[in-house]
Amino acid sequence: MISRHKIRELAVQSLFSIESTKDTPDDAISSTMQLCDLAEDRVPDYLTFLVSGVIENEDDLDKKIAEHLKNKWTVKRLSRIDRAILHVGLFEMENSLEVPRKVAIDEAIELAGEFGDKDSKSFVNGILSNFVEG
Repeated sequence: MISRHKIRELAVQSLFSIESTKDTPDDAISSTMQLCDLAEDRVPDYLTFLVSGVIENEDDLDKKIAEHLKNKWTVKRLSRIDRAILHVGLFEMENSLEVPRKVAIDEAIELAGEFGDKDSKSFVNGILSNFVEG
């Protein structure tokens, strides 16, 4: 069984791939799972939920993220990996009934540490923390 953290990693990698190659979500997920030596595993429903959900809601997610960017930055100016992590984190925060918002933020911060640059963790935390009440 693939862990929730690994599923989030696969989602970020699949979204990064989609932006780079313009593959369909299914093709990107399949390619990502092959690259991670998981081709023999069944595609987790939660992975499909995250990737498809981000793609279907990308404009709305971008608008929400843009409201918290400073100095006239736009979502499109963000690094592709930070953008993918923010998309997965925010989508999960708003749409998963199983994952508390703070857990989704912690997972996004961890992904930023794994895939992003030296400033990604604090940046992702700063943006996503705006979406937690209190």
